[in-house]
Amino acid sequence: MAKILIVDDSAVSRKKLRKILETANHEIIGEAGDGAVGLKKYQDLSPDLVTMDITMPDVDGITVLKNIIKVNPAAKVVMITALGKGSTILEALNAGAKNYITKPFANDQVITTIAEALA
Repeated sequence: MAKILIVDDSAVSRKKLRKILETANHEIIGEAGDGAVGLKKYQDLSPDLVTMDITMPDVDGITVLKNIIKVNPAAKVVMITALGKGSTILEALNAGAKNYITKPFANDQVITTIAEALA
């Protein structure tokens, strides 16, 4: 069981991720609706893993990812993205993301990707 922080501007996505991850016996220790709050919560909560939406208002997910990696180079961050963002996904992986999940996401895809990132 991992302690997970969910960062996504979509309340619907946060709720769905929470349900999937809790069903897989993970603990959701926090949620954030934008990148700035996500970074602050990462620093305050020290989660085992972060799910990070790429497209968010104010501060985007890749910028937050880069800041998290500066704080903790060993951080485990899985990006969440809409389909068709190949170059953005590559940028995230190069910046230190462990993996990515595409929206709309399937339960088994989320559980498998999170398990691989935590391994």
